[in-house]
Amino acid sequence: MWGRFHKEWTGAGVSASRTTARRCLQDVGFSCRIPCVKPLLNNRRRQKCLAWAKDKKDWTAAEWSKVMFSDESKFCTSSGNQGPRVWRKRGEAQNAHCLRSSVKFPQSVMVWGAMSSAGVGPLCFLRSKVNAAVYQDVLEHFMFPAADQLNGDADFIFQQDLALAHSAKAISTWFKDHGIPVLNWPGNSPDLNPIENLWGIVKRKMRYARPNNAEELKATIRATWALITPEQCQL
Repeated sequence: MWGRFHKEWTGAGVSASRTTARRCLQDVGFSCRIPCVKPLLNNRRRQKCLAWAKDKKDWTAAEWSKVMFSDESKFCTSSGNQGPRVWRKRGEAQNAHCLRSSVKFPQSVMVWGAMSSAGVGPLCFLRSKVNAAVYQDVLEHFMFPAADQLNGDADFIFQQDLALAHSAKAISTWFKDHGIPVLNWPGNSPDLNPIENLWGIVKRKMRYARPNNAEELKATIRATWALITPEQCQL
């Protein structure tokens, strides 16, 4: 931002150094920060998100409680593992007791999960790239148990994003054959899915965990996921 102001000042005949420009921005409340990351949305996608929000704005809590949200998320052995801070003196940055080890290519796992206002369902650790066949297996062996656990015999609406495996014709046919309604969903909009908050809870609580391999990582994820309460899932 300082560069834009510096250019404008120079064009207006004002002479100011980079340091002066930066100090002036700080004086009026600006600070240099890393930009937040958000999904890329073009105008068409924004309009679809807005239309979806307007369509759902009058839904009651009872209606939302029928929705079972789902998603996949990637976890790494070093995911969010910043570790504890260290107290050190000047010149001690490279001392052994002041260092935290890192792995160039940490082990990772991909996890599928589901939740509703009643709580969380069982996790599925995916062992291969998710295509339509793999996703159908997840639905049959994990989505159904999650539905029984969270909804019992009550009807529910299933939510999923528009990933290629999710929107495959075979999957659409599968849902129709099983009589499961699927919530219409705008593309590229994870911010609308409350399960993202649960992934965030798990990753924050795992910040100080130090799993050494994929199996320890899975065990840590399972244990942390099991601690999520229904109150945290209320919409």
